[in-house]
Amino acid sequence: MRLIRGLHNLQSCTQAEGHPFPQGCVATIGNFDGVHRGHQAIIEQVRQKALALGVPSVAMVFEPQPQEFFAGADAPPRLMRFREKLTALWQYGIDTVVCLQFTPRLRKLSAKEFVERVLIDGLQVRHLVVGDDFRFGCDRGGDFLLLQQQGAAAGFSVENTETVLIAGERISSTRVRKALAENRLADAEELLGRPYAIEGRVLHGRELGRKLDARTANIGLGHKNPALRGVYVVQVGRAGDGEGGGESCSFGAANIGYRPTVDGVDPLLEVHLLDFEAELYGERLRATFLHQLRDEVRFDGVEALKKQIHQDFADARAWLASHPPRPTNRDR
Repeated sequence: MRLIRGLHNLQSCTQAEGHPFPQGCVATIGNFDGVHRGHQAIIEQVRQKALALGVPSVAMVFEPQPQEFFAGADAPPRLMRFREKLTALWQYGIDTVVCLQFTPRLRKLSAKEFVERVLIDGLQVRHLVVGDDFRFGCDRGGDFLLLQQQGAAAGFSVENTETVLIAGERISSTRVRKALAENRLADAEELLGRPYAIEGRVLHGRELGRKLDARTANIGLGHKNPALRGVYVVQVGRAGDGEGGGESCSFGAANIGYRPTVDGVDPLLEVHLLDFEAELYGERLRATFLHQLRDEVRFDGVEALKKQIHQDFADARAWLASHPPRPTNRDR
């Protein structure tokens, strides 16, 4: 598993150590937000072709994502942060992730310059897997046909991605976001191929939970506008232990949002672990969302909030009592 950040680092590798892909590679390009079942099918296409050619499989992604570059705060919610995306891409079979910083300079590359500098000089690509609606280069001037033409001239082939349908519709990150926004967690799970979860490091907060007699593990989301909003029953474990946490699995009630009653500014995931007292500061946790208890609302003061939080804990216990624990990867 390897991460190469930036076209300049790819070129530095070439100059200092020889080209990182001396025999070329099989590559795909995209945001891969969520790494859903459609993405997984693309990765498998790439992986199989790479095995056939005896070269590495590569996924090229961008930070920030192009929509975030152009739309700023109005960009759609992210389904996962960059670190989670890396882990998922590697777990599904990608050998190397190349992350290009999406800057005005990169945006100004013409389609032909992108092919020459990024695909040919940078990746030495032998086979490229992208959708037939893929657009790239300045003002989205490049398309699938141009890639085929440039590839034929430069010696690499271009293949269309397989389309994965559920209920007659193509799986997409937009469709996953819509399911989460409407709290259709089962539908989101079907699209993703796994329950929706968020990973992150436990941060020191304002310690409001202590004042409310409801200690929480606070996980910063690293971006605005979370894909979920409200109070949920969650299954929690240390990141890397598998879905829900494996051996370190616990259950709890979590609020994800802006905490309007206490004038929150940045979005936060606050997890209260039921029947768990150990310190978790600095730990990386994975919270898997099982069931929505309620929407996030503004309460008339801290006492009203405290009363509702303890009702949330009781509601979470009641839901868990009537639903058997989810199997983790270790149980399957």
